Parts: sequence; structure tokens; C-alpha cells
Amino acid sequence: MLGDKVKANQATKAEKDEFMSMMYESGKITQLQYNDYLNKKNSDEIVNAALAIGAITLIGYLIGKLFDE
Repeated sequence: MLGDKVKANQATKAEKDEFMSMMYESGKITQLQYNDYLNKKNSDEIVNAALAIGAITLIGYLIGKLFDE
């Protein structure tokens, strides 16, 4: 999974860019955060925040699935 590669710091620049684009397009990060990432302002912090948001979203999804059954 792309998020895992980013989290493990094994992702290429292109993979990080793709991950951040997906996070922005899905509404997980703001336009300002995405622009700051693109302009290399606090990019490591923004990627780490995006990873945390993605993890929380996944946990919420899994909990929802658990209660659907």
C-alpha cells in the first residue's frame, strides 16, 4: 500500500506526490496543506499529518464495518 511505503520512508518523491494528491482529492488535507507540501514548506510534517489522518480514517471505516455485520 502506498501509505505504508510513505510511512516507512521508502516512497519515492513521485509516490509521496501521488499520496498527497490522493489525500487532497479525498478531502483529507486542505488546499493550504497541499500547497505547502508542493512548495516544500513543512513537507515532512504535512506528510506525517496526512498519514495520521489516513490511519484514523481507516480505523473509522473498519469500526463501521464491524458494526454493520
